Parts: sequence; C-alpha cells; structure tokens
Amino acid sequence: MPLSYLPKREHAMPLGCRAAIGLLMLTLVGQAAAQPAPAPSLTPSAAPAQAPAPAAAPPPPTPIPYAEAVLKAADDLFSKAKVTGDRVELVIDPLIDAVSGAQSTATRNTEKTLIELVQKSYPRFSVQPFNSDTLARNPVVLVGTFTAVNNQGVASGPRDAFRICFTLADLASKTVVSKGVSRAKPDGVDTTPTGYFRDAPVWTKDAATDAYIKTCQGTRLGDTLDPAYVERLNAAALISDGILEYEAKHYREALAFYRTARQLAGGDQYRVRVGTYLVNSKLGRRDDAVESFGELVDAGLGTNQLMVKLLFRPGSTQFVDNPEITQPYPMWLSQIATRARQKGACLEIVGHTSRTGMAQVNERLSVLRAQFVMDLLSTGAPESRERIIASGVGFKENLIGTGKDDASDALDRRVEFKVIGC
Repeated sequence: MPLSYLPKREHAMPLGCRAAIGLLMLTLVGQAAAQPAPAPSLTPSAAPAQAPAPAAAPPPPTPIPYAEAVLKAADDLFSKAKVTGDRVELVIDPLIDAVSGAQSTATRNTEKTLIELVQKSYPRFSVQPFNSDTLARNPVVLVGTFTAVNNQGVASGPRDAFRICFTLADLASKTVVSKGVSRAKPDGVDTTPTGYFRDAPVWTKDAATDAYIKTCQGTRLGDTLDPAYVERLNAAALISDGILEYEAKHYREALAFYRTARQLAGGDQYRVRVGTYLVNSKLGRRDDAVESFGELVDAGLGTNQLMVKLLFRPGSTQFVDNPEITQPYPMWLSQIATRARQKGACLEIVGHTSRTGMAQVNERLSVLRAQFVMDLLSTGAPESRERIIASGVGFKENLIGTGKDDASDALDRRVEFKVIGC
C-alpha cells in the first residue's frame, strides 16, 4: 500500500473530553435501543444487478441426406409460396454453386427433381421454358444455390455439409414470395462442373452471378428484387441456351446465342466472354480465340482477380501430361504477359493447392508452382521479369474446399494473377 494511504496516528485527547464523549455515546445507544425495530423490507436487495449471461448460440442445423434435403427445401418453397392465382407460370434460372458460379451434375439433377416434384405435388405451378417469351409474361422465377460449408461455422474448417437455398422471385410484383433452405450431407453429392464450366479457362468475379446469389441468399420473404438481377434476365436466358448448345457440341448455335446476349442490356457478362472463347477454340478460329481470351484477361486484371486453371500433376510443378488440356497454355500465358505490359501493371503470381496432404508441404508446392509459371512468363516476355513476383498460399484460400482433388475442385488448384504496385 502506498505511504499516503496509511492511517495517521491519533493525537492524545484531554481526559475531560474523553469522558464527555463517552457519556454522549451511552445516551445515543440508549435512544436507539428504545426505538422499535424496522419492519422487514419488501423490496428486493439493492445489490448491484448482474448483467444477464449472453444467450448461447443456436446449434447448427443437422445435415440430412442430400435427396431428403432437396425435397425438404422444395416443399417449404412451394407449400408456403405467397403468390396469387390458380395457375402460376414458373421458370427455373439454372441453379449454381454459390462460390464458383458453376453449374454441376448436382445442380442439374436438382432441377430435374424440382420439376418432377412440381408436376406431382404442386400442379398449381406450371413449369415453362426459361426464355424471353415466358419472361415477358412476368412469371415466378426459381433461383437456387448450393454452397459447401463447414457445418460448425468454422471458416478454416473442412467443408462437411452443403447449404441449399431456393427462392421464388415474382416478376409481376418484383418481390420475393417464398424461401426454402436446408443442409445436406456431402455423401453422394456430385459437384463435378458441367462441360462448359469445366472447360472455362479462367475465373473472375462477375456482377451478374453476384446478383443471382444475392437474390437467393441475401433476401427475405417480401423483399424487393434486386434490379441488377431483373434487368439481366433476358440475357441470362440466352446465355443459358448458349451453354446448353455448347455442351451439345452445337458450337455455331452457341456462338449465335452469345452474340445476341451481348447486345442486350446487362449482356456483356463474364459467361458470354468465356463462351465466346470456348466456341472460337472449338471451331478452330485461332485469331478470334486469342482475342476472346485477351478480353477475359483484361476483365480480370481490371478487377484484380484473374484466376487461371492451370492443371498440374499431383505433387508436382509440371503440368498434366495431356496435350488436349495443356495445348492452349502458352497462348494464355502470352496474353497475360502482353496485356499486363500494355496496362503497365506489375503482377504477383499466387499459387494455390487443393486441400489434400500436409499444410506445410502444400504451401511449398504452391510457391514452386507459382515460380514455375513466373519462369514461363519471363521466358516468353523477358522484359516482364522485373515486374513479376511469385508466392503461394497452399490451401488457405480454397474456393471449393472439399479436398476431392478431381475436376470438382479444380479451382482450388488455380494460379492467380494479382495486380500490385510497381
């Protein structure tokens, strides 16, 4: 205890004063004894109230088998739909993976399940083609997303469940009229991308896809629809047709859909540019393919998010031994170096790996892969050597995160090009 807080020693007091004080105290004690005892207080104790303990977080939903989860979310969606009319036209804007924006075997199968369920149990809804003619009649549009998540909400944890989200968007009232959600076990869920999305050479953030995901995951019942989603619907219908034509190997028909979509409001989308590149490549139009890929590079560099799917052998810094896959790689890298130089941009090449094996081994492997790509860029464009650095993050920034190490999580084995200060 500090010295300043120690009690001071009392001074001596004269005897007469002490006697007078003693007499006064005896008098006061006697008066107090003569008073009746106070009645017990009926009010609570005046002790300081303690803050209530924070409410415990609700337990995470229990994942159920995939087929059951789809039906649960769909039944909630259709049985609780707040839309008037004895006959409701319904179109499905193709379901997507909410992280990559890709359609997959799982999303396509789910669409079939939804159509069968509507026809069997909800005849009030009439499923119509997703095209401009139907959209002109202001139908109800179904959007849906699948998201691989950690069921305990741990961001860095393994993705051990799928969050299913369905939403009905009424174009007549421009509002959300129903929601359906559930969680599925990952067993039996085939997230392999369909042909178009498997063949897409790059991935970059896309405003149209973001608007779709927001409409599904970022809305509540009764919310007004995002205008950014509504205004792109006619283009989205054409793009959907283009994707289906591409996967059916009808390349000229697909190109016609992409060209028409691009002329519409909101039609100059990432999916159109990817589709145009893929079709030109399949038709052997090399100059057009190079120009189309260059546009993809410009779009990615413009948003500082250009992710290229360069496939490596497992545990190796060498590309996969498949000429059909690797044949366009030199052109891709040349366009990246050329477009970056034209913009005066400096690049950081970031290597990524899928979630397989030890973290330290994957971090080293991702760095070595980034350096390998940097050396290839520098060989083709020596003047860019001083404007490029390489790094790796292992599987810390997985997009898919399932660790299957196959076509379904190819984006996790990407090489990312970031624009950095020079």
